[in-house]
Amino acid sequence: MTDQETPRYQQLLASKVEVVNVGLEGFVKDLRDCAIDVVHVDWKPSAGGDPEMAALLAKLGV
Repeated sequence: MTDQETPRYQQLLASKVEVVNVGLEGFVKDLRDCAIDVVHVDWKPSAGGDPEMAALLAKLGV
């Protein structure tokens, strides 16, 4: 089977995995324990996840 005949998901799974982890830091350790390159982005939803407050902040352009 050539690369063109191999399903894309199999090609993906056969390649090196690199991950950008957003938010939940607990995943970083698990991925690194599996020898996977990980970049962690410390992200939290605006206004602590409160949708009403986030809407007010969005109106202010924050």
